[in-house]
Amino acid sequence: MTEITVRQEPLPPAIERFVVAWGEMGEVWGVNRSVSQIHALLYVSDRPLSAEEIAERLRLARSNVSTSLRELMSWSLIRRVSALGDRRDFYEAEADVFEMVRRIAANRKTREIDPAIAALRQCVASAEGDARVSAEVRKRFQSMLDFTEGVARSFDEILQLPTPVLQRLIKMGGAIARFAGLTTGRKSKRGPAADP
Repeated sequence: MTEITVRQEPLPPAIERFVVAWGEMGEVWGVNRSVSQIHALLYVSDRPLSAEEIAERLRLARSNVSTSLRELMSWSLIRRVSALGDRRDFYEAEADVFEMVRRIAANRKTREIDPAIAALRQCVASAEGDARVSAEVRKRFQSMLDFTEGVARSFDEILQLPTPVLQRLIKMGGAIARFAGLTTGRKSKRGPAADP
């Protein structure tokens, strides 16, 4: 059986710009550009795409696409799907933006915040019995650990909120802080440096 390759049309300018921009943003966040571009292409695709289609549309090496797809699947941002009568694997992205952001955030927490907490706990425990570590340094370790654990707890709570609740919170923006009495909501015309 011979596989027939169909030449893909160029991406529409809006989609090409999105794929390029998502790739650039991914690099800023520490994600490989190809991984980010493949995710972007799948996110805006109306149908699942095969690895061959992805490679052709983005002009990437097939091996690069395969590695990137595995990474995206490890983040649960895409899933493999089958097509009746086709032995190839196809891929589609999570289309719900809130679910996508939840998954990215949960993975980042697991890879970045959780190890930081573990390291800080070790520092606190090690400093406790060491007379060479001053009380001030022990206090700083504990302060940083308390802050990081608090952020992690808040993060977990926010990630568990139902999507409609998250949508309302985002729409409320700074109104939440004003409601809690944490800010007046007035913007200084002099700028932040001029405020006392």
